[in-house]
Amino acid sequence: MNALFLVIMVISIGILTVVSPDSILGIMIDGGKSALELSLKLTAIYSVWLAILKIVEKTGLDKKIVSLFEPVVDFMYKDENNRAKAYISMNMTANLLGMGGAATPLGIKAVSEMNRDANKRTATTNMIMFFVINATSLQFIPATVIALRAAAGSSAPSDILMPNIIASVLSAGTGFLIVRIISSIKKKREV
Repeated sequence: MNALFLVIMVISIGILTVVSPDSILGIMIDGGKSALELSLKLTAIYSVWLAILKIVEKTGLDKKIVSLFEPVVDFMYKDENNRAKAYISMNMTANLLGMGGAATPLGIKAVSEMNRDANKRTATTNMIMFFVINATSLQFIPATVIALRAAAGSSAPSDILMPNIIASVLSAGTGFLIVRIISSIKKKREV
């Protein structure tokens, strides 16, 4: 994949050199500057959220969150071990709060725990469900997007809350149903 991006970049620079040779250096400098500014803003945002997650872990609030999400996790991810369920619950919490960057390490740990039990090279239904729920991005407070909108100077950065909730609930619900339907069809074929 990196080779593909390298080819696209080289072709783009070649085309810009032919089409607009006087502006290519300015475009590259502006693009680098914008990328650096965005990286610094995202680093600050993620640092705050990772610190909050660390505080949650140190205070023991994570165990309360796990118990709060236990019925949902048990319903969605049947037959998983307790460590996997704990990571899933924390991942869900981080995603619901819009902290995608903080949720990623928790998601990796959750899948590692699920794979430890499965001990396979193929994804289980629970792994697929976990991936789908994370990909549909179920969020109630899109903190990163709100922070980016505020940093960009938006006069009402939180105006996206209600449309975000509606879209994420619909996409997560649809993904959940599709995984369950395909899983039940697969089980019927195996029997």
